[in-house]
Amino acid sequence: MVKQFKESSDSEQFLSRSKLYKKAVLKLSSAEKFSFIEYILEHQKQYKEISTEVFAVRLITLYGKAGMFEHAHKLFDEMPKLNCERTVSSFNALLSACPAWGLSPTLFLTILLVHAFCEMGYLDSALSVLDEVEKTGLEPDSITFNTLLFAFYQKGSYAYGEKIWDLMDKKNVARNVGTYNAKLGGLVSDCRLSEAVKLIDEMKTSGIKPDVITLNFKMKGFCKAGNLEDAKRWYGFAKNELPPIRATYTIIIPFLVEKGDIEMAAELARRSPAGDGLLD
Repeated sequence: MVKQFKESSDSEQFLSRSKLYKKAVLKLSSAEKFSFIEYILEHQKQYKEISTEVFAVRLITLYGKAGMFEHAHKLFDEMPKLNCERTVSSFNALLSACPAWGLSPTLFLTILLVHAFCEMGYLDSALSVLDEVEKTGLEPDSITFNTLLFAFYQKGSYAYGEKIWDLMDKKNVARNVGTYNAKLGGLVSDCRLSEAVKLIDEMKTSGIKPDVITLNFKMKGFCKAGNLEDAKRWYGFAKNELPPIRATYTIIIPFLVEKGDIEMAAELARRSPAGDGLLD
């Protein structure tokens, strides 16, 4: 079904049929195939329709119906980069995704405030929001913590990141795949690959299944270390576990070209949503 949906998306007529999108997402959601939902919806970003707010709102709404608020939030953040204007329509779509995730509008606005401070680099201010939230009687959730973790680890502020990591235990906030991905991304960016491998092992031991983002981060680690054979081996393993997304190809194809494996790079480029553009 996933393959057929992807192939059908090349048709402008199919792209206009929102009911087919809803039916596919609800079917995959009921089967808890969330990685496949991510795969088919992320695939839609390559089409020109993504620059229209109506189309972006459809994808945000679908992520909301699947209970994938973090993905809905991520798409909302990406809209300017996709040449798509954000108005009250897309904001309302994101707000509507809150109940599906169990978020109150107040907590949702808190998450946006934390995110804004992190984007501006005001990490102390972002951290102080946690104290202010508790004064209102609300408890920060995993999305709030994950937003902070991503900002701290990506900026190399590991002391802050570890503080938030430990605080989740004190607040009895369960870690999820997004939590681990936030830390994993920071470790890979800093070339701390042995720690990254240990973190993935810890993740599996905790009963949390890696998603395609987890797999991409590990492959990116091999690429950063210049390890061609491990990167190729990991790609072979990863594509059998979860369908690759655009980012998967964006990571490995330029690395293959850099290392002179043009044959495999060309083969993957043919499969990639970006096509031969990644070979340039």
